[in-house]
Order: sequence, then structure tokens, then C-alpha cells
Amino acid sequence: MSRQIDVGGVKIGGGAPVTVQSMCNTPTADVEATVGQILRLEGAGCQIIRVAVPDMEAARAVASIKKRIHIPLVADIHFDYKLALVALDGGVDKVRINPGNIGGTDRVRAVARACEERRVPIRVGVNSGSVERELLAKYGGPTARAMVDSAMGHVRLLEDVGFGDICVSVKSSTVKRTVEAYKLMSEVCDHPLHLGVTEAGTESSGTINSAVGIGTLLLSGIGDTIRVSLTADPEREVEAGIAILKAAGLRSGGVKLISCPTCGRTRIDLVGLAHEVEERLKGCKRDITVAVMGCAVNGPGEAREADFGVAGGDGEGLLFKKGQIVRKLPAEELADGLLALIEESDNG
Repeated sequence: MSRQIDVGGVKIGGGAPVTVQSMCNTPTADVEATVGQILRLEGAGCQIIRVAVPDMEAARAVASIKKRIHIPLVADIHFDYKLALVALDGGVDKVRINPGNIGGTDRVRAVARACEERRVPIRVGVNSGSVERELLAKYGGPTARAMVDSAMGHVRLLEDVGFGDICVSVKSSTVKRTVEAYKLMSEVCDHPLHLGVTEAGTESSGTINSAVGIGTLLLSGIGDTIRVSLTADPEREVEAGIAILKAAGLRSGGVKLISCPTCGRTRIDLVGLAHEVEERLKGCKRDITVAVMGCAVNGPGEAREADFGVAGGDGEGLLFKKGQIVRKLPAEELADGLLALIEESDNG
């Protein structure tokens, strides 16, 4: 089991539930835009949020942002250690920094001391594109071993100045390399691991890449917090992250929708029905399973196993609740009927 760190009251590692993170894509210096986006992300289920701190204007904005949000705030910093010190003064709950690129030991010690005084952890984050040249030469490229050696070098810089409140990430845009790197990392250190496939892609391809990479690791017992990196609205990252945790059996709550893939026996618009039901149940927080099935082969059985379900027939369908048939409806009324049945149960 990994060590545990505390990020603004949210525990990471040490057996704590795996958390979902995201990162703002607004200019951090634009406080209104950044706060607005964070509040939307909170509503989507984000538990920890990170902002880029590329300059002093962004670093100074951190204090104003922190006062208006409700989840822990992480400052993402490169090269200039002074940005970390200003962000820490502004109340950030974690700093993402690579000690090897901010200067000498004195600067590493200054950041570590400021973090220690405020009980703020540091994430060491290595991507395949940030591996040092000497390691690239040694291993012939940004291999999993090169990434781990790079990360451990940064970790040792912190440990050498007496700081151990560390989280580590070793992300690649290649799923297989990402999995290999995290497996190696889990063998050589007990710091909590922040999982992710970097530059994973668009919402569609990136979600698949992240689900395979992050999901494989989680099912292997590796990982303490996750960020799904998508070329999309950050809210989609949060939704994908929550879905990955649910699929891995690490998160309950909310609707689990099961639906069949359709076949030549289907006689209703199952694709449209499934999408409509999924969309209309998005805000539902109840821990229920809803089945949307297309025909009489597996449909009734699967629908009976769910809390609520519909099994399609020829232009019509049966509604189920807890295994019992409730009523038969025309196909065009199935969505409304199913949602009404769920709502009735919620109110009753």
C-alpha cells in the first residue's frame, strides 16, 4: 500500500478512495473565467483541480481563485521556483513541479520548506516528452525505464532536502508505455501515484486510450488518483474519469445503464431510446441499474436483473421494476414511461 498525502483535506493513497482530478484550460490570470470553470467542474464531480501558473500574474491570481472555490487547488509550475512560492502564499493545496528544472539545491530546498510549513504536498510529474537528454541517450528514447529513472531522480532531490510528502506521475501518450512505467514505479517507490495517459487525444479516442491505460492499472491495484487528459471541455475529463472508476468497481452511486448492441431482431429505435434515457438520467444520483434492451432473446432477462428496465418488442416494449413487468407501452412512449417509473419510485 502506498503512503498517504493530504491535499486540502482530500486524502490520496494509503487505501483512500481513488479521486478524480482535472485541469482548467482558462488563463489562470482571468480569475472570473477560471473560477467559473472550476465551479462547473465541481458540479460534474471533480475532486481536485489544477491550474497552470506560467507567470507571476497567474501566481498572484491563485489567492483570489482559492477563496471562491470548494475543492483543493493545485498549482502547475515549471522552471521558476518563485512562482511556487507566490502560489503557496496564495493558499494552493498542492504544487506540481519537477525539482530538477527549477535550479539548484537551494531553490529546491526553498520550495520544499515552504510546502512543509504549509503542509502542502508536491507532485513530481514526468511525461515521455520531459525525460532528460542523458536518460534518452542511455535508454535509446523515452522508455518506461527512462521515465521512472527521471521521476526517481526528482523524488530524490526532494528527499535529500528532507521532504517526503510526494505524489508521482509517469505519463506517456502511448498506452502500453504508460502501463509499463507505472508498474515499474509501483515497484521502486511507495509514494502515491497519480495516473493518466498524457496527450491521450480527442474526447472519443482519448477516452478509449485513458480507459485502457488507467483501467488496466487500477484493476492491477495500482494508482491513487486519476486525471483523464482530453482535447475537450474539462467536464468531459471528469465524466470519463468517474466512468472509468465505476467500470473498475472503485466507485458506486449514480445510474448504471446497460443496453444491448442491437441486431436484426430489434424492432424499436433502441439506439435513440438508449441515448435519450442516458441523457435524461445524467443528473440522477441514485445508485440504480437501468436496462434498455432491444428484443425478446436476452432483453426480458436482463431487464429483470436491473432495478428498472425496458425490453423492446415489435414497435412496443415492456417496462420492468425489480424483475416484475409493470406495463406494456408503444415504442414512442417507452422513454417517458421508463423515466416516470423511476421518478415514481424515487418519490414513493
